[in-house]
Amino acid sequence: MARVIMKNVVKKFGDNIVLDNINIDIGDKELVVFVGPSGCGKSTAMRCVAGLEEVTSGKVWIGERVVNTIPPKDRDIAMVFQNYALYPHMDVFDNIAFGIRARKIPVDKNIPDSKLRKYSKKEVREKVMEATRILQIENLHKRKPTELSGGQMQRVAMGRAIVREPQVFLMDEPLSNLDAKLRTHMRTELKRLQIDLGVTTIYVTHDQAEAMTLGDRIAVMYDGVFQQIGAPEEVYDNPVNKFVAGFIGSPPMNFIPGHLDLKDGPSFITEAFNLGIPETMAKSVKDQASSMDDLILGIRPEDIEDKDFALKQHEEATIQAEVLVRENYGSDIFLNLQASETLFNARVNTGTKARVGDTVDLILDIDRIHIFDGKTENNLTIKLPQ
Repeated sequence: MARVIMKNVVKKFGDNIVLDNINIDIGDKELVVFVGPSGCGKSTAMRCVAGLEEVTSGKVWIGERVVNTIPPKDRDIAMVFQNYALYPHMDVFDNIAFGIRARKIPVDKNIPDSKLRKYSKKEVREKVMEATRILQIENLHKRKPTELSGGQMQRVAMGRAIVREPQVFLMDEPLSNLDAKLRTHMRTELKRLQIDLGVTTIYVTHDQAEAMTLGDRIAVMYDGVFQQIGAPEEVYDNPVNKFVAGFIGSPPMNFIPGHLDLKDGPSFITEAFNLGIPETMAKSVKDQASSMDDLILGIRPEDIEDKDFALKQHEEATIQAEVLVRENYGSDIFLNLQASETLFNARVNTGTKARVGDTVDLILDIDRIHIFDGKTENNLTIKLPQ
C-alpha cells in the first residue's frame, strides 16, 4: 500500500483560488476524511490526488512517486463516486469485472519493467467472487443495476474498486444517495471493509457525523484551506477556531459573545449571565486576545446540564434560562433556551422536569468551555488540558 502526501498544493481555476497551499500526510492504511461545507474544495483536493485535476503548484506523492505528471490510469488508485457510475446494460458480475478485464499487469512484479499481460478469465472470476463474498452480494451476479437497491448498487461500486487491488481508495461522498438508516449501516460496513483490506483511503463528505465515525483522522476544510487535521476526538475536544467548533458536533456548539473581567476573580461577562472561569483560562485569553472586550464563549449542548442532574456543582457556573422548545429523542432531551436575549441549546438528562415555558437552573461545565477571539475567531484556550 502507500502513503499519500500533498505538499504546498495550490489549485486555481482562472483567478479563483480553490485550494490555497494545502498540506497533508496520510499514512499507509490510514482512512482520512476530508470534511467541510459544499464548495470548500474538498472534492477538488481528492481529484488532484486522482489526477482528474492538474495542480497549479505544489506536489502530490502516492507512495514513493511524485504523481503530478502521471495520468490517472497509472496512479494505481480506485475511485468510488456518489452516483455509483454503473453500466446499466451489464449485470453485477460484469460491472465489477469490467475494469480488470482491460487492465494489464506485470508478468513478474519482482522484475522492473517486466512485460505486461492481461488477467486470465480464471483470475477475473476469482477476484470478482472474492469481492462479492466480502461485500455479501454473491447472489446478485446476474442482476442489472435497475434491479438493485441503493445499498446494493453501492456495494457493486465498492466491489469494482476492490478487485483493482489499488494502493489508494478515493471515495467522493459515496453514501449521499442512501436513506438515513442505510447510510448508518453502510458506514459501519465501509469502515470494517477498509480495516480488513488495509488500503489507504481518502473519503470526502460534507456530513460531520460520517467524518467522526469513519475517519482515523479528519481534515476539516473551509475556503480551500485545511483548518484542522487530527483524530476525531482531538478535533471535537480542541477545535482550533470557531469554524471547526461550529461545524463539528451535532447540535453545533453554542456561541455567546461577551468580554473578560479580571476584577474580583476572572469572569466571562455576557448579556445574559456572568460566568466564573479558571485563572489559567483567563491568563491564556489575556495573553492571546486581540481585545478583551470582543470575545466569544463556546460551549457544546452536552456540557450544559439541568442543575438537578449535574455531576459538577459549580455555583459560579449556574445560570437560569427559559425553555422555548423541548425535543425528546428517547435517549436524550434537547432544550432550546433563552436567557435575556441570548438563545442556546442544551442536551440534558432524560429525567429533567423542565417543560416549555419553565425557568430552569443550568450548570455549565467550565472545564469544557472555549473562548474565541472575536476578531480572528481563533480558539484562545486550545492549549489548555481538557
